[in-house]
Amino acid sequence: MINHIDISDVDLWIKIKANKISYGGNLKLRIYGQLNCKSGKRMKLENRIFFTSKKEAIENNFRPCGHCMRDEYKKWKNEAV
Repeated sequence: MINHIDISDVDLWIKIKANKISYGGNLKLRIYGQLNCKSGKRMKLENRIFFTSKKEAIENNFRPCGHCMRDEYKKWKNEAV
């Protein structure tokens, strides 16, 4: 997990281009999603966090985004009930 406030924009861009960062998340809401998600782009910088994989996000108790990862979200929601 990488906090957005702990990485420079240049380093972040390099890691994204090198596929070392694949997903973003909201630290307070415990939600992760794709980097191009509209919801993720609107969140506050201090709440934004990055993951290398879905596995890493799930291991840190984050749930899938209901907007950009609909199928994964529905599966998560059905399992949580």
